[in-house]
Amino acid sequence: MHKQFSFVLTPEEAFDDVLFEQIVKKSAGIASDQPAHIRTTKRSIDARGRQVKVNVEAEVFVDQTPTPRIAYTCSYPDVTKAPQAIIVGAGPAGMFAALRLLELGIKPIVLERGKDVRTRRRDLAAINKEHLVNSESNYCFGEGGAGTYSDGKLYTRSKKRGDIRRILEIFVAHGATEEILVDAHPHIGTNKLPKIVSNLRESILQAGGEVHFNTKVTDFIVENQIMRGVILENGQEITGIGVILATGHSARDIFELCQQRDIYIEAKPFAMGVRIEHPQSLIDSLQYHRPDRGRYLPAASYSLVAQTYYKGIQRGVFSFCMCPGGFIVPAATAPGELVVNGMSPSRRDSRFANSGMVVAINEIDLKPYQQYGALAGLQLQREQEQKACRLMNGTQIAPAQLVGDFIQQKVSKSLLETSYQPGVASVDMYDVLLPHIAHPLQAGIKQFGQKMRGYGTNVGQIIGIESRTSSPVRIPRDKEQLEHIQIKRLFPCGEGAGYAGGIMSAAMDGERCAEKLVELYK
Repeated sequence: MHKQFSFVLTPEEAFDDVLFEQIVKKSAGIASDQPAHIRTTKRSIDARGRQVKVNVEAEVFVDQTPTPRIAYTCSYPDVTKAPQAIIVGAGPAGMFAALRLLELGIKPIVLERGKDVRTRRRDLAAINKEHLVNSESNYCFGEGGAGTYSDGKLYTRSKKRGDIRRILEIFVAHGATEEILVDAHPHIGTNKLPKIVSNLRESILQAGGEVHFNTKVTDFIVENQIMRGVILENGQEITGIGVILATGHSARDIFELCQQRDIYIEAKPFAMGVRIEHPQSLIDSLQYHRPDRGRYLPAASYSLVAQTYYKGIQRGVFSFCMCPGGFIVPAATAPGELVVNGMSPSRRDSRFANSGMVVAINEIDLKPYQQYGALAGLQLQREQEQKACRLMNGTQIAPAQLVGDFIQQKVSKSLLETSYQPGVASVDMYDVLLPHIAHPLQAGIKQFGQKMRGYGTNVGQIIGIESRTSSPVRIPRDKEQLEHIQIKRLFPCGEGAGYAGGIMSAAMDGERCAEKLVELYK
């Protein structure tokens, strides 16, 4: 017998395995002591009312072997002697492009400027403890890209870009928990991602692909508007049937190289602001409408957006990359910069909740940087990050201000405990942020405080600056062929090229670029 059921349950009923089994068996007409295989297939939390409910879909197998949870298997052909394609960058876009190339009989050559995931940890420790930024190995550069040390969010609105279920199954096949196939907003967690990333690499290597670390691309081999390959920092040339450029949103030297080589790029909208940190208990009480979330509910998250005006110009203010039960981390990619980002472990069990709180950058903001052409936004980013670092005397200590004080425009006499390991210093954030970022932030946070009581008070603090929300540059490509509009055999891919906004969308974009490369040039 195989039956499927839908339930609306309390958190205890949904997350207590024994109680949940009793409910399902009763609905299926199965005796409590009768053997049965019960499997949750979908689960989502509905906290809109005064009582939190959990929507659950489940299936039951009695006297029948359960169907496999995943269809994907890590079975790849041997591509040792196959034609090769080059992938620049070993983030989600690059790794999933490599796996798809394997499936299609092409040998991927993955070139990563940073270190493998294990060795990379030492450089992250150096940023946090010694304020030393390695420009080739940091929270953005290295195996797995920025996604390795993040919340590991696996949901996306880009449902038309690829097969979401397939991507999730590949993660499971490489070590992720099957819970990501069930939850409406799945995540893996920064503590578990490194092992999964190294397993992805092993699949590539075992099938005959190559993954090279500490391997920086410094030039392209372009002949008659055709990309033939790349040149490495040591002078080595590598050629292939195509190049998938999946370098992430912080590989500024690649954008500069494109401009130098007259490879067409263009400025792209992005946003800048701060990280805002509150006690997780406050967010739980606000979102779940109860004093505490209890033992069954996960750490609560939120998503906020407001429209504000500054000097007659509309400015969108919105939360970005919210990390429940998480940490704020230093995300600079070069000495002399100060950037913050957020991440969460799999259990989301930190006492803190943090989120990016950012303001959209408009075309008018880039006018002072017109001489930089398509790199105007990049230059704006760089100047603000360097300014913040100078204010902190060249350290990774972050400027901070209590939320209520920020709204009232007064310097905080003291600051709260924080998850940000390098430490924070009290400053007037209006001296750190551009006026057209600071004032809309002030107005937006006021609005959010009206929606979430206590959000805009000194219970929380803002920490700056959050400037790497997305790439400020787009590398244009043909909508159908995904090939650069000017250079043949070049496939701009993922977040860095302006075509993704997270792990899932980047992974799907990597697969699509791999498929188009093979379709056109195998």
